[in-house]
Amino acid sequence: MTATPAIGFIGLGLMGQGFTKRLVESGFKVTGYDIVPDKVKAAAAHGVAGAASPAAVAAASDIVLVCVTSTDAVQEAVFGAGGIGEAAGMGKVLVDHSTTEIDATRDYAAQLAKRSGMKWVDAPVSGGPTAALAGTLAIMAGGDSDAIQKIQPVMTKLASRFTHMGEVGAGQVTKMINQVLVLTNYCVIAEAIRLGEKCGVDVAKIPEALATGHAGSNLLKDVTPRLVARDFAPRGFVRQVLKDLDMVHDLAKEMKSPTPMVSQAASLYRLMVARGHSELDACAVMRLYLDDPV
Repeated sequence: MTATPAIGFIGLGLMGQGFTKRLVESGFKVTGYDIVPDKVKAAAAHGVAGAASPAAVAAASDIVLVCVTSTDAVQEAVFGAGGIGEAAGMGKVLVDHSTTEIDATRDYAAQLAKRSGMKWVDAPVSGGPTAALAGTLAIMAGGDSDAIQKIQPVMTKLASRFTHMGEVGAGQVTKMINQVLVLTNYCVIAEAIRLGEKCGVDVAKIPEALATGHAGSNLLKDVTPRLVARDFAPRGFVRQVLKDLDMVHDLAKEMKSPTPMVSQAASLYRLMVARGHSELDACAVMRLYLDDPV
């Protein structure tokens, strides 16, 4: 691997655009692919070289980052026709930033190593597109120490906190814990802010008022202004939130660990999808608390 590794990126959506712009600005050569050509064009505007397939990305890169919307999409990018697995991979590392099923992650890692020699790190993130662009993500990683060492210089450009949690799969477990904390709190914060509005309090002051108490949090500070402004433009999507909550439910069932708050949050987001709001941001759950919800 070269001193400054060449980076590949699969999945140039909201997160991928932030990731790749940050990487280019940090001095990395980046080659990218997305199934939607317009997204490749958008990334080209900030210096990403387009490729015809995930395999072509892998061939041009030392480290390949993947950020797609589902476990099936990861499988297709890696093992489908023209997938990453078709490119020689000895000495290379695949870093999956997607939120993916844990057992599938471990299985894919074993398959890829056997097929091409390429190592796998599961490294889901928390923070959203703005944090990806700013390099302030939290990244939680699972993989062997050698692979972690190889990707560390890249990850530190993307994250203010990069934590090696254990072997392959440990990153995804940590992301599920993150989702329990974050996605249930979207619902709690929306409920609290709406109560404050109904009582006539200037809820815009809530994050400042509570900042040094136990209720203060990064999420409260980030979400409250959007709730007050009814700004539900997507930084993520309701449909992705529901997918992740269902993954948490399945994991909790397997582990026999009760998650009643997750079940309640999933019910609210399922209602959001049923009402046609799947493409809004997660904080749009606020709509369910309004006097005239739509």
